[in-house]
Amino acid sequence: MAEYAEKTNNYNTVVNGKILYYSFLAGANQLLQHQAEINKINVFPVNDKDTGTNLAATVRSVLDNIKPHKSYKTTVNEIAEAALVGARGNSGVIFAQFLYGLSCETKNKAGINITEFAESVCRSIPYIYRAISNPVEGTMLTVIKEWAEFLNTKKEKIHDFKNVIIDSFYVLEKSLSETTFKLKVLNKSGFVDAGAKGFVLFMKGIIDFVRTGNIRQLAVGFQTNISLIHPEHMVDQEITYRFCTEAIIKNLRVGHAEIQKIVSKNGDSVVVAGSETICRIHVHTNRPAELFQELKACGTITFQKVDDMVRQQEAATKRKWNIALVTDSSCDLAQELIDYYQINVVPLNLNFGDNHFLDKVTMIPDQFYDMLESATEFPKTSQINEQTFTNLYSHLASHYDAVIAIHLTSQFSGTFSNSAKAAKRISKEFNKPVYVIDSKNLSGALGLLVLKAAKNIEAGQTADSIVKMITDDRAQTKIFVSVRDLKYMIKGGRVSKPKGFIASLLGFNPVISMDEQGKSLLFGNTFSQHSSLKKIMSHIEDISRRKTVWNYIVLHAHNPEGAEKTAQDMRQLIGKNAASIVDISPVIGMHAGNGSIAISLLLTN
Repeated sequence: MAEYAEKTNNYNTVVNGKILYYSFLAGANQLLQHQAEINKINVFPVNDKDTGTNLAATVRSVLDNIKPHKSYKTTVNEIAEAALVGARGNSGVIFAQFLYGLSCETKNKAGINITEFAESVCRSIPYIYRAISNPVEGTMLTVIKEWAEFLNTKKEKIHDFKNVIIDSFYVLEKSLSETTFKLKVLNKSGFVDAGAKGFVLFMKGIIDFVRTGNIRQLAVGFQTNISLIHPEHMVDQEITYRFCTEAIIKNLRVGHAEIQKIVSKNGDSVVVAGSETICRIHVHTNRPAELFQELKACGTITFQKVDDMVRQQEAATKRKWNIALVTDSSCDLAQELIDYYQINVVPLNLNFGDNHFLDKVTMIPDQFYDMLESATEFPKTSQINEQTFTNLYSHLASHYDAVIAIHLTSQFSGTFSNSAKAAKRISKEFNKPVYVIDSKNLSGALGLLVLKAAKNIEAGQTADSIVKMITDDRAQTKIFVSVRDLKYMIKGGRVSKPKGFIASLLGFNPVISMDEQGKSLLFGNTFSQHSSLKKIMSHIEDISRRKTVWNYIVLHAHNPEGAEKTAQDMRQLIGKNAASIVDISPVIGMHAGNGSIAISLLLTN
């Protein structure tokens, strides 16, 4: 601490890497503390109330991935790289691009003075404008630009770094307040631009730190709000493009201009940021799957993120209930039910070779089975990371009283574990309950648990009672999968090649189910899919004599005719229609295989 205190005395003339690191930490703290406030005033470019969440996610990525370093150049490079990788949303990507420009325009020095800093900030502005297909003034762009212009006017006259930074806050506040009158949508609402406010709050954290130089205060944070116009009413805006879509593309085979052309024809709010070797895209689109099928020819897609802005807007202004419901994409449930109950579905990751896709979002069944047949490598899946859940829960906690998440069996994925870690973090941060449940199942069986939880939320039950009910009902949930072709289970390693070869020769069609611990088990073997379905029906008939079927879902892997026939048989047997008939999630279908049919049940005593 003594060593750091001694170095901060030089803040008046020179800033080194450690001072930059702790300054960034101070700014990030301000954003994290005020993300809910920023969300509330987010009306441009889309009224989806997530700008605070996105900026918070962007700075979290930096805080989680870098450490203090004595060199200013090293530190600014690491900040820029971490921000670019972790950036979310329109404002997050623009902020990351500004930091990237700053890193590119900073000389390779351990410390820099106010003149060098001001010049690097000014030269960073074109990086932002080049990245945006349609730059709009009266936003974060304008505030950063006007702040840079102020620094530029002072760089030769005043050599006191500390005083220049402190004095610049007046310019930031003035520029921010003027955004209300520069954009029609902001003028109508009376709000300032949310992204611009996020940047000003970030700078306020830095300026407060510059004044004190006290690291201990960073743990406590600053509670003072900026006093600006904050009307309470919400602006109801129609969302033209539903999905806020982002990706990182490496090993580029085309330039940024070509990528920007491809992205622009698929939507709006286009930002193409990054360097010559790595590209970060942001776009609002209705066709993320089609977009990424085209983008995969431009390079290696190593990361994708797609947020449903309709669901985000519902959370902020149109939520039906005060408990949010979350699941992952292995949950197979009809889209109309997901939309009616405002269920937040987080996609699992699906990789074909080096290219990354999102289950059900940027990789849909129609595309998936074609690629499954033609790909030289069998696809792989990976769990949803903790950061993804942290971002989602921080947004939901800004608007709901409680969050309930129900996930696929922890025996198959670390998704449940990552969700639980994020829930603990956000529950503490917002002082709101975030419950995470291991369903010990997947697909339609998970879908039924989610559907029952949704109906109980609709009925007005408490979060605690719903969590208990779902935990108790796990053992009453069943799924039976009739596999038509074993080759997919063999390719995916679910069945060994020798056993698979023998089984194929004998013409076996296995029936796969789940045990109470969430592990897969072989329910039986037959010599045709017709026989395996008959075996499943016989077992369900036996169960239904002893217990009541609360509801059921029929699932298929690109086999709608077989699913419809199975649904008719189930209707005759159970006396009610299926809750859903669903084309199974690609992450499940890759193992069950094309043509598979499954039935899931939720029983009551």
